[in-house]
Amino acid sequence: MAGGNLSVVLHAKGDLRLENRPIPEPGPSEVLLQMHSVGICGSDVHFWQNGRIGDFVVTKPMVLGHEAAGRVMKVGSEVKHLKVGDRVAIEPGVPREMDELFKNGRYNLSPTIFFCATPPDDGNLCQYYKHSANFCYKLPDNVTFEEGALAEPLSVGIHACRRAGVTLGTTVLICGAGPIGLVCLLVAKAMGASQVVITDLAPERLTMAKELGADFQLTVKRGDTPQQLAESVEEKLGAQPHVTIECSGVESSIQTAIYATRPGGVVALVGLGAEMANIPLIHAALREVDIRGVFRYCNTWPMAVAMLASGKVNVKPLVTHRFPLEQAVQAFETSRQGLGIKVMLKCDQNDQKP
Repeated sequence: MAGGNLSVVLHAKGDLRLENRPIPEPGPSEVLLQMHSVGICGSDVHFWQNGRIGDFVVTKPMVLGHEAAGRVMKVGSEVKHLKVGDRVAIEPGVPREMDELFKNGRYNLSPTIFFCATPPDDGNLCQYYKHSANFCYKLPDNVTFEEGALAEPLSVGIHACRRAGVTLGTTVLICGAGPIGLVCLLVAKAMGASQVVITDLAPERLTMAKELGADFQLTVKRGDTPQQLAESVEEKLGAQPHVTIECSGVESSIQTAIYATRPGGVVALVGLGAEMANIPLIHAALREVDIRGVFRYCNTWPMAVAMLASGKVNVKPLVTHRFPLEQAVQAFETSRQGLGIKVMLKCDQNDQKP
């Protein structure tokens, strides 16, 4: 481990730099990881372009990255379940205290949670990174580092489908065929959804959705009203869906989700848009359509890793671009332009394989 720790650091809005930082030393309950694969998330790009997301503001230099997998290099004195050489996927949200939300199993909602690459917490887009060992999950031999990194977006899909109540025979509408919409599609199918219709403005994303198992694709046109889109969904499925998973955060798309969902159904809001949105709330209330928030995930990594290991879910097609860590700025620009689906950075100079 001679040399520095090359890291992708956001200093301020639009100011992304590659710089060497010290190699951290793990505490008693932590492990030091040599990072291998880290995906670029829309939130990473948003922080870079805007310097903030909602109340989370970049006020000091911050390492980006939270979709990650690596290899254990050192283990703290209290760590029992991991050893040097183990390949692990990293859950980026680690509770700092045993509050009521933690006790109830909903630690993702803890107001004091540590979360990679959310100000003021550093992420793991670097060569060496330390993390709580309890939030590192050993990868089976047949699961690649890239699949391990994709356990993070996959976890968003798992948490969303759980919150929405997707189960055997559920019909599902997914609004938005970006990376999160596509993992929601994969998970919904794996959890037993009988039919899934997915919408997007971009035909190429819908083509990918079809390849990943979507039963119906619906191209959204700029002039479509939410009510018209809802009718189109019903025509495709032959009935209104039990569940709608909204992955865009766009106001008109949230409206479509409410209009489209059948009485007694569920709308799960995954996409993050403007703080305020005009929605047909009375329309939802009179038909007892439940609107449920989805914030990150909790208790999902064991399922995600099991899904990957069993082959029930195939996330490999999602990775469309790969860059060495040294080309991080170019990788971020590729992601910003919306090229492909998932851009993956390779942090180990001696191992650039998936």
